[in-house]
This record gives sequence, structure tokens and C-alpha cells, in this order.
Amino acid sequence: MESSPRRAERIGANAAALGVPRLQVVKGEAPDALDGLPEPDAVFIGGGLTEAGLLERCWDALKPGGRLVANAVTLESEARVVEGRQLLGGELVRVGVERAGPLGGFTAWRPAMPVTIWTVRKEAP
Repeated sequence: MESSPRRAERIGANAAALGVPRLQVVKGEAPDALDGLPEPDAVFIGGGLTEAGLLERCWDALKPGGRLVANAVTLESEARVVEGRQLLGGELVRVGVERAGPLGGFTAWRPAMPVTIWTVRKEAP
């Protein structure tokens, strides 16, 4: 689910180029855009974790055996994924990236914001 038409188009193009041609990108804002859709195999949450009920509605919509992946950058969204992991299990990973850039007449590493990734599979009954 993606609220930005431009980003939704990019996601679809990347999926096709990377060998995931059947990926369906739903255009709209979560969680309301979930209404009326069949149970998804996977849900990716890239933002909005602090919105009340978002995580719970995405989890409830997910089909048994499906996977939920959520990215967190802020302390508040990290708190939500930690809470989610405590309740539902899964795995937490933190990724940090640095890029080389100028520092005076030299080159130095500049860190980007780290991303905490929570991945969890919804068990089949």
C-alpha cells in the first residue's frame, strides 16, 4: 500500500525488474485502503507506525502464513516494533549506512539514519 502515486509506480517497476512481477501495489493510505481487499500475503509498513491502530489493522488483514515487515527510524516507531515483537515474535534487525563525502580537502564517512526492521510471520491456524 502506497499513498504516493509516484512511489507506487517506482515500487512496481522495481518489483518487475527484480523478479517479482506479480507484486500488487495498492494505491491509498493505510489502514483504510485495506478495506475490501483480499487478505494480503505480505504487508510492508515503511512509515506511519505511530498512527493509532495502523499496525493492528495491518496484522489483522494479513492472511495466515503471511509476513509483515515494518521499518522504524524514530524512537517512537521503534517502540512500536519492539512492542510488536514482544507480542507476536519475529526478528529485529538494525541497518546503518554511511556514504563517503568531502570534509575539507579530504573524504570522510557520513552516517545516514539507522533503520530498525521488524519481520514477523503470521502463523497458520
